[in-house]
Amino acid sequence: MPHVIVKLYPGRSEQQKIQLAEEIAKDIVAIAKCQEQSISVAIEEIKPEDWAEKVYRPDILNNQQGLYKRPGYNPFE
Repeated sequence: MPHVIVKLYPGRSEQQKIQLAEEIAKDIVAIAKCQEQSISVAIEEIKPEDWAEKVYRPDILNNQQGLYKRPGYNPFE
């Protein structure tokens, strides 16, 4: 039962968000061999000024063991 949360800056259209969710679900089906009906995808828009404290610190810095793709930036440096 994979559930994916995508956090990104605001500004994408509803169609772009739908397409992103559909493509993520397709990849999960192909790679993780899950049934499409078991997958859910949520999108959370985070303001740029809130990114460091609402996303980077809790989801990246404080979750190194669960992070499989590391970003190439650090807003605290």
